[in-house]
Amino acid sequence: MQARRTTAPAGDPLVDPEVHVASFRQAREARRSELAEDYVELIADLIGDGGEARQVDIAARLGVAQPTVAKMLKRLSEDGLVQQRPYRGVFLTEAGRILADQARERHQVVERFLCALGVSPETARRDAEGIEHHVSGETLAAFRRFADGGG
Repeated sequence: MQARRTTAPAGDPLVDPEVHVASFRQAREARRSELAEDYVELIADLIGDGGEARQVDIAARLGVAQPTVAKMLKRLSEDGLVQQRPYRGVFLTEAGRILADQARERHQVVERFLCALGVSPETARRDAEGIEHHVSGETLAAFRRFADGGG
């Protein structure tokens, strides 16, 4: 019986189908949760900075139209991550606060890792915004060790 490959040798782009499935599943799940994480993290930041998060501020910070924000806030509300109160803005539920904290922590670890590699702080901040959603817990732990000087 031949052993299954988990990585492809140089020049051979195919790996075991189960490995491909797992990789693509992880990427799809990350894309699905990416927007929700970005929104709750921004909402937490806005509340922390000015005491409230308004649709207009969220739209301006994300560079999207207010109807786009309204649609996403409806989804986040249905998912139990935010509460909207008429004339009072958007508030995070406990689950939303937990998700925001986790997203912020991942972002900070990735950003510190990139800076430790010599990437400029500005570029590290921008790049971390995309990378943070797509790293596994194992990779994030390795980033943390490296950024903290543990190699």
